[in-house]
Amino acid sequence: MIRTLRIGFRTLHIGAMGLLLGGLAFDISPERLEVSFWVTVGSGVALVLVESGARWLWFHQLSGVMTLTKVALFVAVPLAWDFRLPILLAVVVIGSVGSHMPGRYRHFSVIYGQVIRDKSDFVEKEKGT
Repeated sequence: MIRTLRIGFRTLHIGAMGLLLGGLAFDISPERLEVSFWVTVGSGVALVLVESGARWLWFHQLSGVMTLTKVALFVAVPLAWDFRLPILLAVVVIGSVGSHMPGRYRHFSVIYGQVIRDKSDFVEKEKGT
């Protein structure tokens, strides 16, 4: 069920972001892009909830850090409107790299400096040191 949600939300998110990015690239008025914007935001929030599993661990793994970086850049678009296209292209690059990098990077904790897939991983490694 979780996998189905991930696939569904990710598909919706990629489609909405594609429409938004394309609309901005072709200078479509912001009013016409509003639905794509909000679907991108909503599906992104849903993805964060599904991916994190309501665990803090995800937020300090590289996958979570990269997602938070994408969110920060996305939020910066209205503040740096003249740079909207390069900012959103950077968001796409970060998203693509983050989604396809090996687990040893995706699950690397920037706080603990090691790969932690779940809490039990950390406890076992902590005991072994």
